[in-house]
Amino acid sequence: MDEKYYESILNILDYIDEGIQIIDEKGRIIYYNKSARIVDSIEGKTALGRHVLEIYPSLTHETSTLLQSMETRSTIINKEQVFINYKGDKISTVNSSFPIKANNKIIGAVEVSKNITQVKELSEKIVNLQSELYKPQSQVKDIVTDAKYTFVDIIGQSKKMLKLKTLAFKASQTDSPVLIGGRTGTGKELFVQAIHNASNRKNKPFIAQNCAALPANLLESILFGSVKGSFTGAENRPGLFELAHGGTLFLDEINSMPLELQAKLLRALQNHNIRRVGASNTIDVDVRIMAAFNSDIEDILSTGQLRKDLFYRLNVISIIVPELKDRKDDIPVLVAFFIEKYNKEKNKFIINLSTDVMEIFMNYDWPGNVRELQHTIEGIASLFDIDIIREEHLPFQFKAGRRKNDSIFLDDIGSLSEVLEKTEQKIIKATLESTENNISKAAKVLNIPRQTLQYRIKKLGL
Repeated sequence: MDEKYYESILNILDYIDEGIQIIDEKGRIIYYNKSARIVDSIEGKTALGRHVLEIYPSLTHETSTLLQSMETRSTIINKEQVFINYKGDKISTVNSSFPIKANNKIIGAVEVSKNITQVKELSEKIVNLQSELYKPQSQVKDIVTDAKYTFVDIIGQSKKMLKLKTLAFKASQTDSPVLIGGRTGTGKELFVQAIHNASNRKNKPFIAQNCAALPANLLESILFGSVKGSFTGAENRPGLFELAHGGTLFLDEINSMPLELQAKLLRALQNHNIRRVGASNTIDVDVRIMAAFNSDIEDILSTGQLRKDLFYRLNVISIIVPELKDRKDDIPVLVAFFIEKYNKEKNKFIINLSTDVMEIFMNYDWPGNVRELQHTIEGIASLFDIDIIREEHLPFQFKAGRRKNDSIFLDDIGSLSEVLEKTEQKIIKATLESTENNISKAAKVLNIPRQTLQYRIKKLGL
């Protein structure tokens, strides 16, 4: 077909009321018209190239009419499908799905869907209408939320990530506590925000608090609030639990919370109420707690960083976000996403990586995970006006990584403890140099607590 006729047909499809969506043989979305975008709350070309289950985490291979039509090689006519989009809205459609064949081979599927959500909702509204008319109108207040990420913002098509997004979406449909683990830079907070935004608390506050590097008394007043005179300078002030009432409170680096405060947090979770610092009365709160840690949970528990009773209370639903080195299939997808992002932000025209650079990326361990990959692309886009990213554009750590792994031991002679100490000195010294002696940044790169790094620096005489 002539290309101009093909484009004209696609333009016409944007003006019909039914949603139209097409996937390829791998389940990736290659087309959806304007009606489909409106129903599913998808902006622009966000979903193109993404797996259908990545965009619709509430669906499965068995419940998606598109995937069923392709996998069974059969036509599905007027089947009702109920799903929850990534913004947490419940959508009802009637779908007709057809497999696409070429040379007796299935190469995808096309779906025509009619939105019947409003029809189903109308009956529910009528049932409540009369009683609502006699209720006094409550004052409407704007709810401020800092949760901007949804499931569509989590990039990844590997089996691990698709499975994890499905699990996280199921978690969003409950009010149970969530304990989320993963190394620094893996994207834990993206999952936390996506869970909140797909939940029935999405229009209520989302508040995040990092528990690291704060003394117990200060963190206690931040979480639970204070009454005037309870300590020097104290005022009547609500804490984060009260501010997050009806919504979600995310506690990052929960294992860094002082142990005496962990006991108070446990009581708040069990009793669903809090007591401000210096107060005698309790305040009922309805808050969903999500907490994150960035170390091995067995080490955290064995070293007493986290109370076991608090761990059992929080670990109702557990999500472990894999490191980038354990899902390298996602690297090309992430690279393409970040290139497009920083091309727009910095008015650049980068097309792709060279073959050599892609090989380097696939062989690199990514200690900083997705965040390191993002900042690598951002740095290159900031510094160079290029169309292809080549090896000479890469930062120092990639060139250092191509040295022989055992080069650090060439002049190390002595006992095992001496070799380990010298190795540790070299690693910490190199990290401090690369972060311009910023201990906080160096601790993050080494993935150890700041206090531990300070202790090692002092012991090693650096």
